[in-house]
Amino acid sequence: MKAAVYYENGAPDVIKYEDVPDPVIKPKDILIQVKCVSIEGGDTLNRLGGPLRTHPHVVGYQAAGEIIQLGSDVTGHQLGDRVTTVMGDGSHAELRAVHMASAWKIPDEMSYEVASAIPVPFGTAHDCLFEYGRLQEGETVLVQAGASAVGLASIQLAKRAGATVIATASSAGKLARLAALGMDHGINYVDDDLVKEVMRLTDGKGANVIVDPVGGPTMQKSIYSLAYRGRLSTVGGAGREVIKYDLSNLMGGNRSINGVFLGAEIRTERAQEMIKQLILDIASGELNVVLDKQFPLSEAAAAHAFIESRQAVGRVTLIP
Repeated sequence: MKAAVYYENGAPDVIKYEDVPDPVIKPKDILIQVKCVSIEGGDTLNRLGGPLRTHPHVVGYQAAGEIIQLGSDVTGHQLGDRVTTVMGDGSHAELRAVHMASAWKIPDEMSYEVASAIPVPFGTAHDCLFEYGRLQEGETVLVQAGASAVGLASIQLAKRAGATVIATASSAGKLARLAALGMDHGINYVDDDLVKEVMRLTDGKGANVIVDPVGGPTMQKSIYSLAYRGRLSTVGGAGREVIKYDLSNLMGGNRSINGVFLGAEIRTERAQEMIKQLILDIASGELNVVLDKQFPLSEAAAAHAFIESRQAVGRVTLIP
């Protein structure tokens, strides 16, 4: 099969388009013919500095496609099923083997492009807001990096739950697009003092729940933006800087920080059902997957470079 691979960590140009052996499935695995790959933020971070589990390494969390082979112990799936899948790597290829619990059936009317972009960002956003953020109707949510995949999902889910939604982005153009998805107030973090703006918009109270997929110095601003008993969900860590945080305001305000990693619980019944329902909600039009730009798999290096240019609003996809 053809795949986008690399032999060492580094910039997007380490990615090569080559022939590699087809995946060999285990008894509880399925093999899919990949129809669309959604490039996740974690894919670019892993390319930059993550472990190379295989050699050459095929990076990638998410891909949707058609089941073409079943392991001997597989249940709940059939040949020909249309599915979206999640695994630690292996999405950037024509074929992909995943555990049967890491695949969800998708409705016939749903495109592979949309399906490929659902489980990780929407599941992560749901956990940040509800499982760990304990969001209640009428509360205020701050979504950092609102134009990211987790950000776009968080805005929609928070608005649907009856929250007031504040989101950040790097330009007025991006903020305008977020308003159409349910953002009530936008903050241009390049031009404005984020903490002051949050406090102004909340009459000095701060945000009850904050979703922060950036980390680094941005998370310090998130901490300072928390309301009394506010809950901060940190996920992804796109910033990746190792810094010290001032946590002095947490105890006095009974505030809390939760690290969120969907992968640790993705095979639990709770997460399985949650993702299944999110797929149905997107199929019904209650929620929307925002797609930005599409590349052929052979141009995966260019796709990664485009993501790192921070021009995208929504998912960048690859077609084998």
